[in-house]
Amino acid sequence: MDHITFLVGMVIVTALAFDFTNGFHDTANAMATSIATGALRPKVAVAISGVLNLVGAFLSTAVAKTISGGIVDDSLVTPGMIFAGLVGAILWNLATWLLGLPSSSSHALFGGLIGAVWVGAGRGAVHFDKVVEKIIIPAVASPIVAGVAALAATYLAYRITHRSRKETVSDGFRTGQVASASLVSLAHGTNDAQKTMGVITLALISCGALGPNAGPPVWVVLTAGLAIALGTYIGGWRIIRTMGKGIVDIESPQGFAAESAASTVILSSANLGFALSTTQVCSGGILGAGVGRRLAEVRWNTAGRMAMAWLVTLPAAGAVGAVAASAVVHGGTTGIVLIALAALAVAAVIVVLSRRNPVHADNVNNVPDTAVRRPAQAGAGV
Repeated sequence: MDHITFLVGMVIVTALAFDFTNGFHDTANAMATSIATGALRPKVAVAISGVLNLVGAFLSTAVAKTISGGIVDDSLVTPGMIFAGLVGAILWNLATWLLGLPSSSSHALFGGLIGAVWVGAGRGAVHFDKVVEKIIIPAVASPIVAGVAALAATYLAYRITHRSRKETVSDGFRTGQVASASLVSLAHGTNDAQKTMGVITLALISCGALGPNAGPPVWVVLTAGLAIALGTYIGGWRIIRTMGKGIVDIESPQGFAAESAASTVILSSANLGFALSTTQVCSGGILGAGVGRRLAEVRWNTAGRMAMAWLVTLPAAGAVGAVAASAVVHGGTTGIVLIALAALAVAAVIVVLSRRNPVHADNVNNVPDTAVRRPAQAGAGV
């Protein structure tokens, strides 16, 4: 611990702040469909999800090692670069939360880190082959796999139960959703908490507190798990509304199918070290479940906005991370302080703007404006 300087300590705190935003940004991944179908009350849902995110954080560290020793050269990375990358990730998370867009916290983190390291240490410090293998390819494949699996599961669920009473079927699948949503929460903790573990581990390696290619210490695992669990419990109600009510009019069999497909994909990939976007996987599952039910309405304008956010997340967060890294590299301590103050100011403005149209546990199941507006107006936030 003697190697931990003030800057490294600041990086650790900023990483945990990102982890917190990751939690409330991605609560929707696990609980949006269960809340939408009435399988779980909103506040009960986020409490369950928070606890299981903490448990999931202890199940694996394969993804953490992908970040701390995979996508960038840890021997060239400095704490200042990591700080800059985290700033890019946090600001993107807050901006997309304000708009109610279920974008990827994971890709925001990767983009911010890649942009900062590229500016701070040069292009050679980024392992682009690993970026393609561990990030880009899974980002394209995982929502498709989850969507196809959810489509098939939804079709089979309605096919098998078509002679049963609708109320009985709905009640049965709502009970199943409690289990499937809990499994997604566990998977989210296993996958996403590790990303913050990886960043903190990278910072500790960069200052000599840990050796090259080291895994995260227990205290890192614990603090990352607690931060994401707390953020999850706060509840990202804006994004929960979009995923639960804004994409499809979801019923309990669809919710169960979407959650089961997503959790299977996330847990399988986490153990292989693929740093998936749980947002993309879960959104793909919901879209697949929507297509799988006959006569279901899929709001493709909302899906299109989500897809656009997915496409720009990596470069947008990377651009912010690069600008922040430039200020840190050339400005030293003054640059770090200026970037920190600027980030706090932007975050405060976003929070103030969010209070003009609040979304909370009591109104989260109202259909979002973007689901009923004309396509030309669909760009507004919820």
